[in-house]
Amino acid sequence: MPATRSTLLRRGLAAVAALPLLTLAACGYGSEAKDEPAAQKVAAGAQKIDGLDSVKIGYFGNLTHGTALVGVNKGYFQKALGATKASYQVFNAGPSEIEALNSGSIDIGWIGPSPAINGYTKSAGKNLRIVGGSASGGVKLVVNPAKIKSLKDVKGKRIATPQLGNTQDVALLNWISEQGWKVDAESGKGDVSVIRTDNKVTPDAYKSGSIDGAWVPEPTASKLVAEGAKVLLDESDLWPDKKFVITNIIVSQKFLTEHPKAVEAVLKASVDTNKYINANPGEAKAAANAQLKADSGKELPAEILDPAWKSIQFTNDPLAATLNSEAEHAVKAGLLEDPLLDGIYDLAPLNKVLQAAGEPTVDDAGLGVK
Repeated sequence: MPATRSTLLRRGLAAVAALPLLTLAACGYGSEAKDEPAAQKVAAGAQKIDGLDSVKIGYFGNLTHGTALVGVNKGYFQKALGATKASYQVFNAGPSEIEALNSGSIDIGWIGPSPAINGYTKSAGKNLRIVGGSASGGVKLVVNPAKIKSLKDVKGKRIATPQLGNTQDVALLNWISEQGWKVDAESGKGDVSVIRTDNKVTPDAYKSGSIDGAWVPEPTASKLVAEGAKVLLDESDLWPDKKFVITNIIVSQKFLTEHPKAVEAVLKASVDTNKYINANPGEAKAAANAQLKADSGKELPAEILDPAWKSIQFTNDPLAATLNSEAEHAVKAGLLEDPLLDGIYDLAPLNKVLQAAGEPTVDDAGLGVK
């Protein structure tokens, strides 16, 4: 199994990896979903997978995690797992989900590329594998149109990202560098002031005038637009074929080794869910919103939900080449040293599921288990 010699150089990224865990509920890592709908009930006569009583699945309450939201709401995970109970935890940040995976509080989860890269490198390649893709796109630079009318006007302004070293933070820092501007990655100070702000707080920060714009995922981007902001740039326009990974499926290496059939079952549920989403976008959008309400008590209004959902592509392809590019962007920003990502992917279980479903297989861009 290839080892990685990557180390987190800067205190900024190390701080991200060491952020305190969310003190929400259950094991302290995330919030458990509320009362289960009928779709979560175990079917009569169903058999357990790998002899497991349960499989613990993690995801974020973001529309970019729509595969997980819809899969939970429509019962795809429970159906695939048979009599093995699907249990869920909802997270607000990547570091807390990685900690939950490391501790065994979850077995498999939906997560962004930067936390996956950070978790893999921090553990010297021993804690996780990326076993599938889930979504592309759904990230935008939205700005106050009274203050920023063109891309060049971003210089000198205050732009929010969700977290130091997270996927959108790295993307903004890379874009700033490509404009020929300078910003210190750790402090966020420079030709553009990069303000790290929790997505929940960003709309209020925008309304108060403390930020001039934000590089954020959905639905935060559309929430800002509803407050009068304008989309200045869709990140998908910066990538070949307008595709880049925004959400992966990760699993602990221990769980993958010991319970391969359970992993295949979850991946089958993910593939089936994506097929449903792409065939029934309106119904899938409503299901995702219903799950957001079940998890948080709040659903999104149509003026936010509709444009946000439209900007996300749901795919089984992990778009591995773009993850490698995102790692290179983190290196360029000074947040990561020489990441050897060999072995971060194990797509054999997913490709087995895809072949059985008559779907095209996917590629690991040379970063798979040898």
